Amino acid sequence: MLSQFSRTELLYGKDAMERFASCRIAVFGIGGVGGYVVEALARSGIGALDLIDNDKVCLSNLNRQIIATMKTVGEYKVDAAEERVHEINPDCKVRTYRTFFLPETQDRFDFGEYDYVVDAIDTVTGKLAIIEKAKKAGVPVISSMGAGNKVNPAAFEVADIYETTICPLAKVMRKECRKRGIESLKVVYSKEEPITPLPSEESSERRSVPGSTAFAPSVAGLIIAGEIINDLASL
Repeated sequence: MLSQFSRTELLYGKDAMERFASCRIAVFGIGGVGGYVVEALARSGIGALDLIDNDKVCLSNLNRQIIATMKTVGEYKVDAAEERVHEINPDCKVRTYRTFFLPETQDRFDFGEYDYVVDAIDTVTGKLAIIEKAKKAGVPVISSMGAGNKVNPAAFEVADIYETTICPLAKVMRKECRKRGIESLKVVYSKEEPITPLPSEESSERRSVPGSTAFAPSVAGLIIAGEIINDLASL
């Protein structure tokens, strides 16, 4: 019988589609990268999603975030993403958390429930906490490195964190992962040298706002989703 996932089933088969439908995946960060991860997972038939982010959609998100439209400006990102998921797959079980994942909020989440974990947040401390909890629970995790200040979508690659080069965030993460004894970590990163953004009204002496495009974060997010689906299909 035809369904919204019939074309995907032609590639992966019925058993894999049943596996996708039985999986719960946590996506931490529903922004330029994470929003596209959620989109692709929903369109691939994943049966349950936990969406974690405390931000609301703002006007400057419209250039790159798939959940951002004039209609959703002002909504919590997790709420906009949940509505979009259910418009694609009404049967998908979605849990939303209006919270930032930080070391002090990590105990709200039982990583043992997840079949895969996506780190698409910006803070190093939060990223490390996600990775450590996933590793401790024995759950596969994939982490997004920097997608801001990049304009070449073809420069994104999948690699182990210790094989990365150029990306400033990856450099910090390599150091911190090594200090914590994390032996491996699948990441998506760009080998493009980051561009220095022009001055912005949003910038301050303490914080420089990164530039962004419609096609760099989206590519990173779709690569992450592809890695997850292919990993689950090969189990």
